Amino acid sequence: MIKTDLGWNTFFEKSFEPYLSEGYQAGRVSLEHKHMYRVLTESGEVLAEVSGKMRHLAIHREDYPAVGDWVVVSIRAEEQRATVHAVLPRQSKFSRKVAGQVNEEQIVATNVNTVFLVTALNQDFNVRRIERYLVLAWESGANPVIVLSKADLCEDPEALAAEVAAIAVGVPIHVISSAANRGLDQLAPYISRGQTVALLGSSGVGKSTLVNHIYGEDILETGDIRFGDDKGKHTTTHRELITLPGGGILIDTPGMRELQLWDASEGLSTSFQDVEDIAEKCFFQDCKHANEPKCAVRNALDEGTLGHERFQSYLKLQKELAYLARKEDKGLQAAEKAKWKKLHQAMKSQNNRL
Repeated sequence: MIKTDLGWNTFFEKSFEPYLSEGYQAGRVSLEHKHMYRVLTESGEVLAEVSGKMRHLAIHREDYPAVGDWVVVSIRAEEQRATVHAVLPRQSKFSRKVAGQVNEEQIVATNVNTVFLVTALNQDFNVRRIERYLVLAWESGANPVIVLSKADLCEDPEALAAEVAAIAVGVPIHVISSAANRGLDQLAPYISRGQTVALLGSSGVGKSTLVNHIYGEDILETGDIRFGDDKGKHTTTHRELITLPGGGILIDTPGMRELQLWDASEGLSTSFQDVEDIAEKCFFQDCKHANEPKCAVRNALDEGTLGHERFQSYLKLQKELAYLARKEDKGLQAAEKAKWKKLHQAMKSQNNRL
């Protein structure tokens, strides 16, 4: 397969230059197993693992390959195996905090041009969840596109689309129905040759069905609507990069019911630009929007030009990021200590060999 069909461009070409003289090849990670990776290269698909040196020097999760990454590999063609020696710099990275109490990053997809934020127009429709997805999408460096699926299950999809438009200014919104073959042609321009689109959303919103439609055949298992709560069954269990017959790349992801933020302060500002624009008009620069006089935010809330639910959502996400930052500072201190310990051990081992 030609690298440009996999999303290769001048950015990655320049990043790969230091490795050219060493005889390495570049490949793109299509699937992540436990400690193993499926990598697409111009020589074909190979099963790869990271080198011992790379594993030894890795400190954070982002130091390891993720689905969508371009990696530097040495290939053993007769075995269809390879060793990953480095991860090339990423043009974009969609991350979330891992579920639970552990303060650790989970990389969902990298080097994505467009993120399809898929939400079903049924009982599971939730504007606040869309806001959360938008924050992380803007932070990733990719362009968000909101896809409102299963329009055939909604009496008034345009009304719900209007609700979304109110909190996603400037973001393209497409109402679709795979069952009724509605609006699907509107997504084609985003999936041109060499362009990567990641599909993100909760379980059962129709991501796998959408992938099958775009691909042209049923390559992914899909689930029926669950009786009782109008939610789809969870079918995708891992992240996977899929190359399309007509060009373009899709990254399908498991449904994410719990979407905790990870390092998304810029994404928060972009997603809630309307709130921050109002806050800049407050009389006091450090206004907490509580009981301060001449508070533009409180005035907007009283006048109805700023919705109470949207403002509460902004405050909640802001507090979540502040809490995460405090924990991250402690984590960075520990990681820095571990980094120097590894380097010291490596130097000591080298000196002993000499």
